[in-house]
Amino acid sequence: MKSFMYSKDYDKPQWWLIDASGMVLGRLASEVVKILKGKNKPIYTPHADMGDFVVVTNLSKIIVTGNKESEKTYHIHSGYIGNMRHWSYKELVKRDPRKVFEIAIKGMLSKNPLGRAHFRKLKCYAGPQHEHKAQNPTPLTINSLLK
Repeated sequence: MKSFMYSKDYDKPQWWLIDASGMVLGRLASEVVKILKGKNKPIYTPHADMGDFVVVTNLSKIIVTGNKESEKTYHIHSGYIGNMRHWSYKELVKRDPRKVFEIAIKGMLSKNPLGRAHFRKLKCYAGPQHEHKAQNPTPLTINSLLK
């Protein structure tokens, strides 16, 4: 039996549309990462970029479980002494709800050029409108990710 080796001309990436209203942050992020990496396809190859594009809307209506809304903090350090910045979950959601989801996705992807290529296929929007109507994204319903 011959081994299958994925190549770019084998298939074209598909566009998916996910409505995130009422979904749990981490559970949705893990499902989106599977699609970005291409793990939902039977021809998954770990070293190839075979994932699909994902458009996520209504990120302002995403929820977190437990006490994360009041206790979760995000840290960013510039590399210079004394330049550590902190935000709580509430502050970051109020400032930019897309940033919380993007940080969750980035943490789940690999830290190399392939992970950065996967991240570029993610399109996030705080509201219901998006700019990718020309790509005809297929709506994807993920029922198991509700509260």
